[in-house]
Amino acid sequence: MTETLLGIEGLAAGYDQAPVIRGLDLTVGSGEVVALLGANGAGKTTTLRVISGLVRPMQGRVTYEGRDIAKVSPTQRARLGIVHVPEGRGIFYGLTVAEHFRLGYQGKRPDEEIAYENFPKLRELRTRRVGLLSGGEQQMLAVGRALAREPQLLLLDELSLGLAPVIVESLLPVVREYAQKSGCGVLLVEQHVQLALEVADRGYVLSHGEIVLHDRVETLRADRQLLISSYLGEQQVAVGDSGSEN
Repeated sequence: MTETLLGIEGLAAGYDQAPVIRGLDLTVGSGEVVALLGANGAGKTTTLRVISGLVRPMQGRVTYEGRDIAKVSPTQRARLGIVHVPEGRGIFYGLTVAEHFRLGYQGKRPDEEIAYENFPKLRELRTRRVGLLSGGEQQMLAVGRALAREPQLLLLDELSLGLAPVIVESLLPVVREYAQKSGCGVLLVEQHVQLALEVADRGYVLSHGEIVLHDRVETLRADRQLLISSYLGEQQVAVGDSGSEN
């Protein structure tokens, strides 16, 4: 059984005292890729921001390696190995690719060789300013820089945003392989459902701030109509025992 790396129990969180997510239960195991799916406004990004410490929960519990991290700051969480790639990629357009790896990260410089090994094209682009890169190359840098930090838990928010599916198809398998090799747990927020389910082990579907479906990806892919109806919020589905494995 996969060791639980991240545990979320009964989580409620939002903004200005208005909850966006409610009663959320979720786990990510070491070396496991978990897809968090849902329509716009479902609460996916808010969930990631709670995990990385950018949003404080209203209720519930978030544990990392068995430790309650409610009082752990975002900076400390990063030092513990929680790396968050936000929707906007979190890169600097005026810097070159190589300069991104010279920036200290909480006192530790990223290991650029890890990025270059996983994305060889970045080595060819080392001297190019990021603002001159294509969208796919920029996303490659964002993910590569995250891997260079040697995360234990990687949070990825909408890798496919603004990109052609063929580009995302080249990014996600790298994340899958890295998780398998390193034991890093990955929580992947993605609207491109089929691509996410190709690389994930399990999937959760958020609708209106609540988990309405959770299962192994084999089951989710097999019952496409159930997945679509849950994704669109047309059907409330209880989490079954089959979805509780780690």
